[in-house]
Amino acid sequence: MSSESVGGIFGAIVAAIVLAVAVVFGPIGQYGKPVKPAKAEPAAMAPAAPAAPAPRGPVIKEVPNQ
Repeated sequence: MSSESVGGIFGAIVAAIVLAVAVVFGPIGQYGKPVKPAKAEPAAMAPAAPAAPAPRGPVIKEVPNQ
């Protein structure tokens, strides 16, 4: 047996193990995953009032020249 055939057999064993682990842990992506239940918002509560705008800085008033 040459080293190439031993490496090929070892590579096939490693690939089979990786494939088995991938099948056990499930497919990647949305396929095969359970659907998440949608959160229902309570209809009894009124929507919150928008917050007052934050102050933008000091107010500078014009002072008439005398």
